[in-house]
Amino acid sequence: MAPILQVKNLHHRYSIGTPFEHVALQDVSFSVERGEFIGVIGHTGSGKSTLMQHLNGLLKPTSGEILLDGKDIWSDKKFTRQCRFRVGLVFQYPEYQLFEETVYKDIAFGPKNMGLPTEEIDRRVREAAGFVGITDAQLEMSPFDLSGGQKRRVAIAGVIAMEPEILILDEPTAGLDPEGREEILRNIESYRRAKNATIMMVSHAMADVAKIADRLLVMNQATLAMDGKPMDVFSRSQELLDMGLDIPEITRLFLKLQEKGIPVNPVYTMQQAVAELRRIREGKSHA
Repeated sequence: MAPILQVKNLHHRYSIGTPFEHVALQDVSFSVERGEFIGVIGHTGSGKSTLMQHLNGLLKPTSGEILLDGKDIWSDKKFTRQCRFRVGLVFQYPEYQLFEETVYKDIAFGPKNMGLPTEEIDRRVREAAGFVGITDAQLEMSPFDLSGGQKRRVAIAGVIAMEPEILILDEPTAGLDPEGREEILRNIESYRRAKNATIMMVSHAMADVAKIADRLLVMNQATLAMDGKPMDVFSRSQELLDMGLDIPEITRLFLKLQEKGIPVNPVYTMQQAVAELRRIREGKSHA
């Protein structure tokens, strides 16, 4: 099966022809399979957010192509508009973009813009609310009467209600407490499972992406520096640290154990750490 999304030799320059001209993306290429959960990491200014805004046509490449199901998203205006519904983008702190008088109307805004019939809009609003844990009673409330975490879920539901095949989230857990972070990640995963959607999540929370992503893209200085499974990426911990990136705390701890001569395998989740310590205790051979 062909990839749902292909990025080919993508370049982007801001402020071309001015003293402020600078390269934001340089020769970035990768493919995304349907149903994948991809974490996107990189230091501030590495090009992560610029890359995400290209994937649904908010930004136009200086050169290169974005292909959705094999077709260039800029091939014609009608297809570009379709892509903005098929590839949903949740900005960082999306709760600041809530504006309707009720939660229901806020979630319905996207489906309404799609020109869907009233019954279909209602189905999508209630289903999206269910994915993120918003109750029927809360649908009738003002979004401004909700907690910060609830507002975040409403904003995500507003994008989910358009039923995008690819859901892109820019730091969806930023500023939330650990319980709120876990809840948002569960919401995203439940949508992926129900719709076989592709997820791309930008995050600084290495423990989150380590635990949930199938694959990681690492951006560094406008280029794609790494592309691989979490185990493969986090096994290059020193390179990540040299880029100014953090690594999961549990990975850092096990690196220190290795430095002390303890024959542990690298890990990046708590479950792997427990299994590795059990292996050491039982005296099994190094994997």
